[in-house]
Amino acid sequence: QVQLVESGGGLVQAGGPLRLSCVIFGSTFADNNVGWYRQATQRKRDMVASISGGGQTNYADSVKGRFTISRDNANKMLYLDMTSLKPEDTSVYYCAIDQTFADTSKPYTNRYWGHGMQVTVSS
Repeated sequence: QVQLVESGGGLVQAGGPLRLSCVIFGSTFADNNVGWYRQATQRKRDMVASISGGGQTNYADSVKGRFTISRDNANKMLYLDMTSLKPEDTSVYYCAIDQTFADTSKPYTNRYWGHGMQVTVSS
């Protein structure tokens, strides 16, 4: 059973930093793509940042230069370091993993989500 547990959300002032963490259980992790997503009230869930098993990163235009995604394969951890936070970054943040099950006759990939956590940036 793949499970993701996020931590680090909360209230922060505009311009400040915040670090989000996510630990993944039950996953091979190292070879899988992982990422952070966010969903504001009455908005769709959007990708914030992703990192492949090989370490290639991808960022939403709105966070480029401010957010940094990283992973610790040994401890199955995912991080999002956020700086220069803006009120428009206020959202529920989710971590996710695209877990591939390769040891079957028909390999397949499922996306698993964390429970989500609120990040509020005050102006």
